[in-house]
Amino acid sequence: MSPETSPETSPETSPRRLPQGAVIVVAGAGGPAGQAVTARLSRAGATVVGADADQDRLDAAIALAPAGRAEGRVVDLTDAAATRAWAEDVERRHGRVDGLVHLVGGWRGGKEFGDNTAEDWAFLHNLLIRTLQNTTLAFHDALARAPHGRFALVSATAAAQPTAGNAGYAAAKSAAEAWTLAMADSFRKIRGEAAPAGGADGPAAAILVVKALVWPALRAERPDAKFSGFTDVADLAEEIATLWDRPTDDVNGQRLCLTQ
Repeated sequence: MSPETSPETSPETSPRRLPQGAVIVVAGAGGPAGQAVTARLSRAGATVVGADADQDRLDAAIALAPAGRAEGRVVDLTDAAATRAWAEDVERRHGRVDGLVHLVGGWRGGKEFGDNTAEDWAFLHNLLIRTLQNTTLAFHDALARAPHGRFALVSATAAAQPTAGNAGYAAAKSAAEAWTLAMADSFRKIRGEAAPAGGADGPAAAILVVKALVWPALRAERPDAKFSGFTDVADLAEEIATLWDRPTDDVNGQRLCLTQ
């Protein structure tokens, strides 16, 4: 975690700009990162609304939150209509959406350039790009209306440093970053057209960059691995929580590096 992006907040301390009762959506809530983010934000006082493709993983994430602080639904985020219907239902039931954290992930690749295949690209495009497009388009307007709306994409250093066997994954991550920066530009224009009222500072979209992620179960599976430069999912969750604690101009359109 880089010093300039790491305010000192304990896991049980609510970020100052995260309003009590804030509603934060987590796409990909059932994975290790999603579980950590769900636990962190719900313990900070937010209501976390999660989506995942797997009910058991989603249930595990919800179980980490204080009672009544999290809910989940199995949603096919590759389906634009299903994603939009879910987003509309979330805002209708909760009356607001203060954040969207996109944690849908996956990897395909190999060692050599020739290992990259069209089938792998189709998989990565669907999982890393299509889901991002669908969630951001569905929640954009709700985030723009929020006093401190925040969107966070977790990307990888591979987007800027592709390797031969990692071409498809790196290209997908690069495309996802470009899409996020376009969303940040939309938020910038919205703020320019109408100054935020009261204590609001307007919406922001940021990219959090990691080399790779690690979590307790993975460390246990590979006790001899060093995981050099990897970001623990707990540290990622903490960094995401700070996004509401920082001015919009320090977040919007920023590529925040968490590599050590």
